[in-house]
Amino acid sequence: MFEIVFLGTSASAPSIHRGLSAQVVLAGEHRFLIDCGEGTQRQILRSGIGFKRLHNILLTHGHLDHILGLGGLISTFSRWENIDHLGIWGGKATLERVKALLFGVVLGYERLPIEIDLIELSAGPFFEGKDFTVSAFPVTHRGSGCFGFVFQEQSRRPFLPEQAEALGVPAGPERALLVRGQSVTLSDGRVITPDQVLGEPVEGVKLVYIGDVGRTDNIRAQVADADVLVIEATFLESEREIAAHFGHLTARQAAMLARETGVKTLILTHVSRRYRESDIINEAQQVFPNTHVARDLHHYVIRRDKPIERLTPEAIRVRFQETSDEPDADA
Repeated sequence: MFEIVFLGTSASAPSIHRGLSAQVVLAGEHRFLIDCGEGTQRQILRSGIGFKRLHNILLTHGHLDHILGLGGLISTFSRWENIDHLGIWGGKATLERVKALLFGVVLGYERLPIEIDLIELSAGPFFEGKDFTVSAFPVTHRGSGCFGFVFQEQSRRPFLPEQAEALGVPAGPERALLVRGQSVTLSDGRVITPDQVLGEPVEGVKLVYIGDVGRTDNIRAQVADADVLVIEATFLESEREIAAHFGHLTARQAAMLARETGVKTLILTHVSRRYRESDIINEAQQVFPNTHVARDLHHYVIRRDKPIERLTPEAIRVRFQETSDEPDADA
């Protein structure tokens, strides 16, 4: 299971209702902030998830509307000292800009209580969790070192309780060992192997996140069969030539990509102030009906073989009330 919280969904400049690009992916005990537009730290607080365990920042590219929030966020981290280590992943050009921003401007005179690692991305897996991996792949935008990300849950073999019952495997630690792939010996001396009580492999959840991008022909393999594809829709089809000039997509192009690659759910973001949200969703849904347009603070849960679920504000408050870490006003 993955979750994605949209913190900022506007393109290029904020609007009254939309902040600049930022989102958090929750994967087990890990959290990944993808991009960090201006105002991100306040949006994290407003979302209810807080800063805890936010040790990983993934940057799609180095344009200012995607990185300017790093200065304020890390300045806050250095003051509170509740984060002792931070990894920031990005392309070479992106990290050079981040280094200039953080160490040349924001933190040039401060003594850091946290360790910051700037890690250059290349195509392929770069993070491995308990039951998932995160991979990067190059995308075409303006400039070099632009990346998208694939969050892939490991496949699993479901436990078949009826098979275990028929074989006389008692409920308890024996079954747990079999689920973990270990054989067990029963009290009567019989050896039961995992293959006897586990079903066929079930593919894990696949979440693909793509920030600013101007081409879709060279990312089809990475997007293929995603449970959820998050991608920009900065322009409408009526301005397709302008979109191509600036290295962006139209809502229709994003929907065509989803339809042609077997995506289950499409979520559009990076919304321009020049359009009404209804125009964007209508253009995309004509091609790919299972399309959503993200709004700031939307929180989606992505499970295997289940429809995507958007949590209500009340459900979010209940879930994260014990992890809220907003500081005192005079801290």
